[in-house]
Amino acid sequence: AAEAPRDAGRATPPQAERDRLIERGRFADALAVQTGVVQAAPRGERAAEEAILAGLHYEIGRERLEKNDRAVAVSHLKEALRAQPDFVPAALLLGEAHLQAGEPREALRVWERIADGPQPALPVLARIEQLHRAEGRPTRMISLYQNTLARQPDNLALAFGLGRVYFELAMLDEAAEQFQKMEVRAPELPLIHAYLGAILERRGRFRDAMEEYRRALKQSDRIEWPHRCAACGAAHSRWVDRCPACRRWNTSRP
Repeated sequence: AAEAPRDAGRATPPQAERDRLIERGRFADALAVQTGVVQAAPRGERAAEEAILAGLHYEIGRERLEKNDRAVAVSHLKEALRAQPDFVPAALLLGEAHLQAGEPREALRVWERIADGPQPALPVLARIEQLHRAEGRPTRMISLYQNTLARQPDNLALAFGLGRVYFELAMLDEAAEQFQKMEVRAPELPLIHAYLGAILERRGRFRDAMEEYRRALKQSDRIEWPHRCAACGAAHSRWVDRCPACRRWNTSRP
C-alpha cells in the first residue's frame, strides 16, 4: 500500500492559512481563502470574518491604487464597503480615488455616508472639511461638525474639530468658548491649550498665550488627536487604518 502523507488527518484550518498569507503580505491569496471562510462561518461569527474580508479588499485596493490601477482598486474598495459599510480606511481611499479621477462629488458622497454613520471618523470629517474649504463654503465646514456633534454630544474629538474650524475661520469668540468648555472636561489634553494659546496670541495677550503654550508643551508634543484600538485597547498617537498591536483593521477610535 502507498505510504500515507505525513500530514494526513491534520489539515491546516483555513483561518491559520489565511493568517500566514496576511503576515506575508499575500493579500490576494488570503482573500481567496477568506471568501470561503466567510461563506462557511456560523451566523454568530460572520461579522468578525466579514471584517477581515473587508480588510483584505482594502489592502488589495490600496496596492492597486499605488500602481495606478484605479479600476481594480475602486472595485476592491467598494467590495470592502459592501462587506463592512462603516469600514473607514476603504471609504477614505475610495474617496481619494474619486478625487484623482476628477470626481469630487463622488468623493464627497462616499465620505458623507461614513460621516453619517454611528462612528464618524476624524480623518473622514477632515477630508469633507477640506473639500468645503477648497470650494469656499465655510458655513458647511461649521455645520459638518455641529451636526455630527449633535448626535454625539459627549465626543471630545468632535468638539475639538468644531473649535478648530471656528479658529481657522477667525471666529475667535466661538473658538475660545468651545475650547474653554472642553478644558473643563479634559484639562490634560495639550491640543486644547495650544489652541487657547493661539487665540490669546491673536488677541494680543502674549503673556497669557505663552502660559497656555507652556502647558501644552509640558503635557505632550502631540499635534494629532490620540486614538485607541476598540479591539485590544492599544493606544495610538493618531488614527491608523490597522492596529499595530492586534493587526485588526478599522478599530482606531478617538
